[in-house]
Amino acid sequence: MANKGKNNNDYTADHIQVLEGLEAVRRRPSMYIGSTSSRGLHHLIFEVVDNSIDEVLAGYCKQVKVTINEDNSVTVIDDGRGIPVEDHPQEKKPAVEVVLTMLHAGGKFNAESYKVSGGLHGVGVSVVNALSEWLEVEIYRDGKIYTQKYKRGKKQTPIKATGKISKTGTKITFMPDSKIFENTIFDNEVVIQRLRELAFLNKGTKISFKDNRSGRTEIFKYDGGLMQYVAYLNQGKETVPKKPLYFQKAANNFEVELALQYHAGYAEVLYSYANNIHTQEGGTHEYGFKVSLTRLVNDFARKLGMLKDNQGNLSGEDIREGLTAVLSVKLLDPQFEGQTKTKLGNSDIRSVVDSICYENIEAYLEQNPAVARRIIEKAIRASRAREAARKARELTRRKNALEISSLPGKLADCTSKDPGESELFIVEGDSAGGSAKQGRDRRFQAILPLRGKILNVEKARLDKILANEEIRTLITALGTGIEGEFDIQKARYQKIIIMTDADVDGSHIRVLLLTFFYRFMQELIESGFVYIAQPPLYKVKKGKKEQYLFREEELDRLLNEWTRDGNVGIQRYKGLGEMNPDQLWDTTMNPESRIIKRVELVDAMQADNIFGVLMGDKVEPRRKFIEDNARLVQNLDI
Repeated sequence: MANKGKNNNDYTADHIQVLEGLEAVRRRPSMYIGSTSSRGLHHLIFEVVDNSIDEVLAGYCKQVKVTINEDNSVTVIDDGRGIPVEDHPQEKKPAVEVVLTMLHAGGKFNAESYKVSGGLHGVGVSVVNALSEWLEVEIYRDGKIYTQKYKRGKKQTPIKATGKISKTGTKITFMPDSKIFENTIFDNEVVIQRLRELAFLNKGTKISFKDNRSGRTEIFKYDGGLMQYVAYLNQGKETVPKKPLYFQKAANNFEVELALQYHAGYAEVLYSYANNIHTQEGGTHEYGFKVSLTRLVNDFARKLGMLKDNQGNLSGEDIREGLTAVLSVKLLDPQFEGQTKTKLGNSDIRSVVDSICYENIEAYLEQNPAVARRIIEKAIRASRAREAARKARELTRRKNALEISSLPGKLADCTSKDPGESELFIVEGDSAGGSAKQGRDRRFQAILPLRGKILNVEKARLDKILANEEIRTLITALGTGIEGEFDIQKARYQKIIIMTDADVDGSHIRVLLLTFFYRFMQELIESGFVYIAQPPLYKVKKGKKEQYLFREEELDRLLNEWTRDGNVGIQRYKGLGEMNPDQLWDTTMNPESRIIKRVELVDAMQADNIFGVLMGDKVEPRRKFIEDNARLVQNLDI
């Protein structure tokens, strides 16, 4: 029913608001960069860097420099052709101004300028300009230096020649707008991860990073490209073949590049890319590779008599056990889909990848039959283990319904059935478990004591993992299932807190648990469910005053204050069992006063490398890692 007194014609053309230029970006930034959180902030750097990488792909750029300046602005310099400065024929303004102020403007839409580009929507640097407090561009072209300044997307100065220079390239410096972003402080680890990845994907390109805030510098240049990428991921592992299999082929306006290598472990690591964009959800190119590899290994297994006529084919899962592979494709018009727009949808590339991979891997295996045999033998063992794992998984699934209520010596569950408020503390040993059970708030806090160290899953197959009692108990308690049956919606707790002693054994248990979560329940980490408890290192007492301290520097500062007038008692906690239940609650478990750190997956590539080095078979890479990082160790328990 219409409201009386209201004119139904109040909604007229005058009410239609037209947002000029880049105002739409400032009004709805998340539509263009995903969010205004840390992820969106770092996306600004990647948009500018991607423009430089497009020059690499076009064959005009060999070097990219990224600098985080002391004021937290960012400078990106490349030695490409330089953004054109002459007037655009349609817009009647300098081309650089068109690129910096107009959405969907740029050379990426012209196949003559860029046959392949990484930009998804062509909005790149104009969006960076719109969301920056200020932006300055410096172009080296035609023997001259051209400069121009912008403020929140609006031109402040005309493009003008300010000097002479012999080189070509583009330099962009921008300051993210604090009116747009929740936080404008860049994390160099996030930036370094992407730059390292781009250097691997674009062999021979030198990409340098400098953080003028801390003085940290990194230089990435990989003449071996994807071969070095796979070798980096497999560092610390026994591999077959010793040198990764590699090829790069072009067909039908597509380019396919692949490096692969097997290792003695059991985790599958497959990274796929389309025009340098990490296709985290896979897509048609990844599917083409998997189908090709499965068909090829089965064909070879039958040709070599390792699979008999009456035996079924090996599954793709069996064949990819212990595989590390990086697949990179280049194509003219990538179509992305999926929840995060990182799933390649181009149907025609599937058959191209399938045929190129089959042909080139087949040629390699024909020339290296010993390698072929070892791959097939590994897949056959995986097939047998998969059947054993299926039986173990069935056992775990049956126990899931039966054992939760009958684990008094292990899981002390909470009364709440709401996963959103429920917390699971994984604690080391019965002593700490006893204190935690007595000190907890049983309404929303559950306690699971572990007896000793869990299995190192980096060196074990799934059947052995599922046969381990402590891991079975952990899987049962979490409720999510594991691997192929993992379901995050079934998680019984949305805070899983690893609470171990502040000593060497406690650190080892943390690494073992994190290895298990990363390899088999990675979505728990990605969903922000995994935390590390921070128990105090010291209790300092003077008279009736006492204080808990969590860092060495806190102790030094407090001692300087307290020792001026009297003796101070210091207790160093090496184990949680040394605290009574009240102390454990006050310092480590009480949500109002505790310190817990969320485990975040910033760099999956580096995580794969580090877990392989620390938990793999080879001693030498582990020794080198420890030597390189020894100076960073705090609170060493000797």
